[in-house]
Amino acid sequence: MGADPVAGVTPEGSRITVAIVDDHPVVIEGIRSWLATESRLAVVATGEDPDLVLAAGQPPADVILLDLRLHGRMVIDKVAELSGAGRRVVVYSEHTDSDTILAVLDAGAVAFLAKHEGREHCVQTVLAAASDRPYVPPALAGAIVGDRRSGRPVLSDKEREALLLWFQSMSKASVARRMKISEHTVKQYVDRARIKYARAGRPAATKAALLARAIEDGLVRADEIGN
Repeated sequence: MGADPVAGVTPEGSRITVAIVDDHPVVIEGIRSWLATESRLAVVATGEDPDLVLAAGQPPADVILLDLRLHGRMVIDKVAELSGAGRRVVVYSEHTDSDTILAVLDAGAVAFLAKHEGREHCVQTVLAAASDRPYVPPALAGAIVGDRRSGRPVLSDKEREALLLWFQSMSKASVARRMKISEHTVKQYVDRARIKYARAGRPAATKAALLARAIEDGLVRADEIGN
């Protein structure tokens, strides 16, 4: 199944648009029915192939709900690809061991949702992802609490570059021009870094706090900021 022509005509208006990628149509329909209970959400595309669902010409999606296992293969590499392109990816899966969840987060997903966690968590996770707010469903909370790794979050190269340029007193519009990406994508990189710090139990609500965290963790050097 490719992109869903019926979903594609959903009158999204100013609502948050969502794409669902899963290779089981019954699961897609179940998630679609959950999201339909929230008037702020509109499903605009569905299908089993993320490349087709998100292809040029398809309705743009603010949030992508992506099944982690497609056609028998774990698609963490696809999570990294989409996240690296500035997409908000919420991964959902029946594979809820901590190593898998943390690998998904490290790949850049904004949230992880276990398939058994139900409608309320699904809706709240998508709403939070769309507004770049952290939301921690139970399975994700368990993985974070049990994480014995360093509290230093892992930022992608693009996230670090966007932060560095922004810290160098560039506006987000200027950062976007320098990186040849949209201002919206720059905002996503910055917000995603904040979410990762919040998940690590080290929130950084302001630019100054985020800079302090980044310097503490060696993600940015103080001498780079004055350049």
